[in-house]
Amino acid sequence: MYDTLKRFEKKYAHLKKIGLRITGLGFADERKKVHVIEVTRPFLFDSRLIPRRFEGMDVRSKILGDLPQEFMINREREDWQKFDFVWAPERFEQFVDRCPQVIKDTLKNPDMTREDMLSALCFGNFEQHKLKIDKLIQEGKIPAYSQS
Repeated sequence: MYDTLKRFEKKYAHLKKIGLRITGLGFADERKKVHVIEVTRPFLFDSRLIPRRFEGMDVRSKILGDLPQEFMINREREDWQKFDFVWAPERFEQFVDRCPQVIKDTLKNPDMTREDMLSALCFGNFEQHKLKIDKLIQEGKIPAYSQS
């Protein structure tokens, strides 16, 4: 496992220059001792550059740092999860529509389309994320988006 982590660090070292931090190994399932490679990244980062798997291990990515205003929710309420879902697709769309030039400049890709920006910020594939979230809403597992 540690050899796999070292190879991952070597292969993706170039991403450290744009904010990727490789935090090490973690557990996907502690009972079954299933390990993952854990990384953190800033919100404005092309998440498509990070593989979902590497040499048979899942790669778990977390966002570190401040989020744009579209993603700010009131977490002071005890049951806030029943009313707000921070990663709602509509939040990504609002941010991309408000700040396309900032995104293009930060990601150093002036030719990005709206779809490219959405997928880059939204865990790699915006349409897949949107379908997954719609299903979770229908199942009652997360709340539908509302601008409150």
